[in-house]
Amino acid sequence: MPVPSTSLPPRGLLRDEVRTRLRDAIVDGTLAPGEQLRDVELATWLGVSRTPVREALLDLARSGLVLALPGRSTVVAPVDDDKVRDAAAVVAAMHRVAVVEATPRFTDDDIDRMRQANDAFVAAHDAGDTSAALAADHAFHAVAVDRADNEAVRTVLALYGPVLERAERLRFASNDATASATRHAELIRHCAARDAQAAAAVAEGLWLDLLTDTTQETP
Repeated sequence: MPVPSTSLPPRGLLRDEVRTRLRDAIVDGTLAPGEQLRDVELATWLGVSRTPVREALLDLARSGLVLALPGRSTVVAPVDDDKVRDAAAVVAAMHRVAVVEATPRFTDDDIDRMRQANDAFVAAHDAGDTSAALAADHAFHAVAVDRADNEAVRTVLALYGPVLERAERLRFASNDATASATRHAELIRHCAARDAQAAAAVAEGLWLDLLTDTTQETP
């Protein structure tokens, strides 16, 4: 038969899109901890075949968001303090590396982007919009990650960052987000002064503080 004229999306891209949508559904609570994940149902929901769903679930299991029970079922993993602790240590280290590498390269526009993201973070928190606060926080930290342009850092953050996102939602729904905004401002000052080591210490501490606060708050 002749080759169809309509191009299909690249297989890897489809898998990545499915993974992103499932990851986001787990992080925002659409798929709750302990909920059973049936590939047929998920494939129907996403409008794809079962293959990219299965591949995405395997990826999410590696990062700790999905729990595959041998011979039984696949479920959304519970928020596990040990896994959050492990992920926080790794993510904190990666942000430290990103800030050390990015600070000497920062432009004035980069510093302005950080200030704008922090302002948006404060406004979202004051409005009680946790999703917007998370988006602003991610935009804030992305400035250094983008400027560092370290593919290894990006890869590790993509794997373990979502594990912390569920914990972040607990923190940003509380008054502790005010402390984060203050630390953001401190980080901006060090970055503007091009003090890489001081900035890196603050960046790392932000993520380690998240770990301490959320494990204390979690019942």
